[in-house]
Amino acid sequence: MNKVILMGRLTRSPEVRYSQGAEPVAVARYTLAVNRRFKRKDEPEADFIPCVALGKSGEFAEKHFRKGQLVGVIGRLQVRSWEDKEGKKHWTTEVIIEEQHFAESKNSQAAAPKEGGQAPADGFYPINEGVEDEDLPF
Repeated sequence: MNKVILMGRLTRSPEVRYSQGAEPVAVARYTLAVNRRFKRKDEPEADFIPCVALGKSGEFAEKHFRKGQLVGVIGRLQVRSWEDKEGKKHWTTEVIIEEQHFAESKNSQAAAPKEGGQAPADGFYPINEGVEDEDLPF
């Protein structure tokens, strides 16, 4: 199974090019900065993951996605290789997008966190921390 689910911020607005041929296809490339949940000393806090959206998804990304937006994507990993002019082989790994979604409202970037505090590093707020298993309906 090859399935990738990511949520992160766009490091820049998507770069879109169109394939050559009878029916050009949009190819949007962007990078997601995905925060690491746990960090070791002297280790980066985020991974920068290259993503590629094709066709209608590429056109959507070009029209609606901007630098700094929080987006969620679902796709698959693809590894490709090529040789440069000197004959040196290069490899790259990227996520081929199958689904992409807005992960925050337009106003949420400017809005302050509720209850006077900062959002936790993972972006989730605890709900009813005192709830016991017996209180759950399932």
